[in-house]
Amino acid sequence: MTDDSSRKYAPSGKSFAALRHRPFRAYFFTTALAMMADSIEHVISYWMMFEKFHSQALGGFAVVSHWLPFLFFSVYSGALADRFDPRRVIQVGMLCFITASLGWGYFFVTDTLEMWHAMVLLVIHGCAGVLWGPASQLLIHDIVGNSHLQSAVRLSATARMLGLLMGPAVGGGLMLALGPAYGVLANALIYLPLVLWLWKAPFRPRARGENAAPAIRGLADIVSVIRGIAGNRIIVSMTLLAGCASLFVGNAYQAQMPEFTRDLGRGGDDIAYSMLLAADAAGALIAGFVLESRSLLQARPKTAFVLAMLWCCTIGGFAVATSFPIAWALLFVAGFLQLSFAAMAQTLVQMYAPEGMRGRVIGLYNMSSLGLRAFSGVTVGLMGSLIGIHWSLALSAMVLLAVTISLLALATRSAPSMK
Repeated sequence: MTDDSSRKYAPSGKSFAALRHRPFRAYFFTTALAMMADSIEHVISYWMMFEKFHSQALGGFAVVSHWLPFLFFSVYSGALADRFDPRRVIQVGMLCFITASLGWGYFFVTDTLEMWHAMVLLVIHGCAGVLWGPASQLLIHDIVGNSHLQSAVRLSATARMLGLLMGPAVGGGLMLALGPAYGVLANALIYLPLVLWLWKAPFRPRARGENAAPAIRGLADIVSVIRGIAGNRIIVSMTLLAGCASLFVGNAYQAQMPEFTRDLGRGGDDIAYSMLLAADAAGALIAGFVLESRSLLQARPKTAFVLAMLWCCTIGGFAVATSFPIAWALLFVAGFLQLSFAAMAQTLVQMYAPEGMRGRVIGLYNMSSLGLRAFSGVTVGLMGSLIGIHWSLALSAMVLLAVTISLLALATRSAPSMK
C-alpha cells in the first residue's frame, strides 16, 4: 500500500489543531448538543416503550431500525452530500430528529401511542442519523482542509461521545423535572443550535453544475462506487477493517451489560450497571482529548490495524474478566482504543477518497462501519444464548483479531511500503 498521495496531507502536529478554526469550534459544540439530544430521545422513548408495551421484540426492532438505514442508505446519503450543500443535508437530518421528538411528545401527551407509531418514529430517527453522517464529514473537511482533518475527525467523534455521556443524565433530569412527555418535547429544542448555525456556516463549494457528481440511480451505481475505489488499497483496507469490527463485535455487548454486571457479582446494583455502560464512552472521550492535546497517533494504515488488534484483545479480556474493577478498566481502555482506530480509519478514507465522489466513499465506509452493527447482535447475542455471553464475546473478539491480522498481512504483502 503506497503512500504517494499522502503528500497532499501534511498534518501540522499542533494540539487541538481543528479547534483553532472558529467555525469548527462552533460545529464541535453544536454537534455535542445534537448528539446529547439524540441520546436523550433514546433514554425517554425506550423507557416509555418498555413501560407501555413490555415488548422485547420492539426493543430489538429499535436496535435494528437504528442501524439498518446505515446499511441500506449510507451511499445514497453520501451522494446527496456530493451533489448538494452538506449544510442543508445535515439540516434535513436534524429536522427528522426534531420530528421524531415531537412525535414521541404528541403520543405521550395524548396517551395514544401504539406499537406501529413507535416503529415509524424509530425508523425516522434512524434515517436522520444516516443523513447526518456523510454530510457532516464533508462539512468538516471543507472547514479545516486536509492538514487538520484527523484532528477534526477525532474531535467530532469526541463531541459525539461527550453528547452520549451527557444524554442519560440530562434525559433523566428532564424526565424528573418535566415528565417524559414534556421532557421529550423540550428535547426537540436542543437540536436547534446546530440547525441555526448551519444557515451561515462557512462552506467552500465543491464541484457543481457540469462537474457535479451524478445521481445514484440504483444498486448498480453503488457497485460502481465500490469499483471506483477498488484500486485504492488504503480505502479498501480501512473500510474492511471497520466493517469487520462492526460485524463481529460492534457495540452488541452493551445490550448484554445487565448479564455482565450480574456475573461480576453486582446484580441489582444500578450504579455498577451504569458504570459499565459508561466505561467505554468515557475511555473514548478521554482518548479524544489526550490524543489531541499532544497530537499523537498520526493517521497511518499500519497503526490503525495495530490499534484494532489491541482493541480485540481488550474486549476479549473484558469478556473473561471476573473482577468488576478489572472489567471496568478494560472497557475504559477498549473505548480509548476504539476511538483511536476508528477515527484514524475514517481520516484515511477521507484523505484518499477522490474529490468528486468523496461523499459516496464516506457513505460506503459508514455502510460498513455502522450498518453492519445490525448483525453484531447475531455474532454476540444469538451465539451467546447458545454458549454463554462471555464465551460468545470472547470468541467474536478472537475471530476479529484473526481477521484483522489477515487483512494486515494481505495489505502489506501486496504493498510492502505501507506505513
